[in-house]
Amino acid sequence: MSERVKEVSISQEMRASFLDYAMSVIVSRALPDVRDGLKPVHRRILYAMHDLGMTADKPYKKSARIVGEVIGKYHPHGDAAVYDTMVRMAQDFNYRYMLVDGHGNFGSIDGDAAAAMRYTEARMSKISMELLRDINKDTIDYQDNYDGSEREPIVLPARFPNLLVNGSSGIAVGMATNIPPHQLGEVIDALLELMKDPDMTIAELMEYLPGPDFPTGAQIIGRGGIRKAYETGRGSITLRAKAEIEQKENGKEVIIVRELPYQVNKAKLIEKIAELVREKKIDGITDLRDESDRSGMRIVIEVRRDVSAHVVLNNLYKQTALQTSFGINMLALVDGQPKVLNLKQCLQHYLEHQKVVIRRRTQFELNKAEARAHILEGLRIALDHLDEVIELIRQSATVDVAKEGLMTKFQLSEKQAQAILDMRLQRLTGLEREKIEQEYAELLGLIARLKAILADEQKVLQIIRDELLEIKEKFNDHRRTEIVNGGLETIDDEDLITRENIVVTLTHRGYIKRLPVSTYRSQRRGGRGIQGMNTNEDDFVEHLVITSTHDIVLFFTNKGKVYKAKGYEIPEFSRTAKGIPIVNLLNIEKDEVINTVIAIEQFREDAFLFFTTKQGTAKRSPLSSFANIRNHGLIAIHLHEGDELISVKLTDGHKHIIVGTKNGMLIRFPETDVRSMGRTAAGVKAITLCPGDEVVGMESLNGDEEILIVTRNGYGKRTPASEYRVQSRGGKGIKTCNITEKNGDVVAVKTVTGEEDLMLMTASGVMIRIAVSDISVMGRNTQGVKLIRLDGENEQEYVATVAKVPKEEKEQLQEE
Repeated sequence: MSERVKEVSISQEMRASFLDYAMSVIVSRALPDVRDGLKPVHRRILYAMHDLGMTADKPYKKSARIVGEVIGKYHPHGDAAVYDTMVRMAQDFNYRYMLVDGHGNFGSIDGDAAAAMRYTEARMSKISMELLRDINKDTIDYQDNYDGSEREPIVLPARFPNLLVNGSSGIAVGMATNIPPHQLGEVIDALLELMKDPDMTIAELMEYLPGPDFPTGAQIIGRGGIRKAYETGRGSITLRAKAEIEQKENGKEVIIVRELPYQVNKAKLIEKIAELVREKKIDGITDLRDESDRSGMRIVIEVRRDVSAHVVLNNLYKQTALQTSFGINMLALVDGQPKVLNLKQCLQHYLEHQKVVIRRRTQFELNKAEARAHILEGLRIALDHLDEVIELIRQSATVDVAKEGLMTKFQLSEKQAQAILDMRLQRLTGLEREKIEQEYAELLGLIARLKAILADEQKVLQIIRDELLEIKEKFNDHRRTEIVNGGLETIDDEDLITRENIVVTLTHRGYIKRLPVSTYRSQRRGGRGIQGMNTNEDDFVEHLVITSTHDIVLFFTNKGKVYKAKGYEIPEFSRTAKGIPIVNLLNIEKDEVINTVIAIEQFREDAFLFFTTKQGTAKRSPLSSFANIRNHGLIAIHLHEGDELISVKLTDGHKHIIVGTKNGMLIRFPETDVRSMGRTAAGVKAITLCPGDEVVGMESLNGDEEILIVTRNGYGKRTPASEYRVQSRGGKGIKTCNITEKNGDVVAVKTVTGEEDLMLMTASGVMIRIAVSDISVMGRNTQGVKLIRLDGENEQEYVATVAKVPKEEKEQLQEE
């Protein structure tokens, strides 16, 4: 007994045993072969069906019969594993080109399981027969099954590149594969082009094979992930459901989802959407129903009338499986070893496999033709010596003696002699003799052709090319998955925000907020106004900008730096709320003060920023120079000592500029008088200032506009721009307003057309909105008319900020 006991280290035994197990899983279970794209269980199912004669042109057979054949002869595992695999091969939402033709309940995209194997029937699909075509012509090698009682194929001939066409997924030990399916015609086209030019790059191959094509359709967002996966073998792509927004007769919008990302369970998706609605994580959905039928998928999501369907859809993309990512890992077995392959390598390995298949098939057919020609040569000899042959056979006592006599007398082989002995008397007729001669001549031609194929690789490639084109013609269909160019691969926060016009306000003490522009109603000139916001006693509203939640808001400081934020990033508060400190939104320094706020949609190449400083300096720089504003800001203009940035405007490079001062002077000059400069340049003189004067505003003229002046004590007027002659940059300018103690210094200079509204904010936060057309048109040397009644008891009350509002955005005051 002691002699049979062997002491071993448990760590070494565990290491060796686990390695054996891991290699078995990798090679014999979880990973596909690069040549036929099949794992062992898939290959065994197809081979068993082929062996049983369950081809596409034969009646369906019970699935249980197929499963029994597979586990009894080839696959020593559970019947459930085999049946589940066969079910997936018959599901049109799992396989791009189904390899099993199922009859009965084979499950659904809602996650319903297939019926038991005793109820369902199956047979090979037409395209799966192409995987086994010519398998009986010695095209592949065989191996013993698990008990040595049967022989099974190591790989199938695979007359089309199944690894790419149907893809594969599997988890081995320490590695996994996830290869997406592709459109058959595109894969074949790429393979044919590679055969023409073996030095093709992957980028060139992608012109013929642009990306994966999933059985459930949907959309692939962007091409970057596809390119990376094809070049390295690993990558990730974003899949998004195909949805459209329809408007019903009652004005409500409806989201219709027609295609889902690959392997998304429809029932669970609908359940998830309903859960998000219940938990109020998605707002605005009033009804959700599944109207899918035999004609196709249709998920209907009804949206509340006051909610944007696009925003709801983007929220669904962000929070549900309507948008998923597919991690590509192109791992397959190459010569029995797992390797990560790029697109070109996958095609090359398949092509090498086909060369072997064609050569072996050709050699098989050559051997068969030569064997038949050998027999016919013997028959021809017998017919040429017919009387002698008959005499020899008649005189022979036994068959063996006759065979030996024929071999000796006519130098025949044993097979030839046996064929002569087996020959029927009818072959002796003249017509039959002609048939033998004709067949022999045809065989000689066939043998010559087959030998020529074996001697010339180009002929082998041409056969592969012809047969691939034949398969493409027979099975090609339309691409299902749409590849969307230029789309975002992820949903940005911006896509989840409704696009709406907003008012952004910033106080002197640095409190910022946003609120809808519709909060304010239009009033008659001279009205008292409504309370715009509550401020501290020593604070007041200094900046007001009308913009959109999706626009970029640029903040320029007195130090000549610029910061940026999206409109939706600015917190929304009620009309009377103070807002949040600007330092909580922007990384500004302690001694910096925001003194100019403007909004833009994007950093265009043909636009400029025109700067004006307190001391009358001007600078013009391309807007594109400011596209990369960092979190800590960017230097916008180099300032001289004691100077501050006072105003920045967006221009197209061909406008007239007006610069107004506190003492009522104004200069007008062409924008081109100031050449385009770099971002950090200091600029040139725009206006010569008198002692004690300073610049309060700068505008660009767009045409026959009027110049609006607003003074500290709430007076204003409009003056035609034609009253201001064009001067050269750097002059003193001309008088634009008669400054008195009654109206006070100029606080704002604007250009208007009369089609806008005007918003005025006082130092205490009182806001009024009036139509510009209600403001009187006056000459340059006047003091203007009363625009807003200031609190006479408060000497500190004055007009702090003025902003233009488009007239079409006027709405009634909304109740809070």
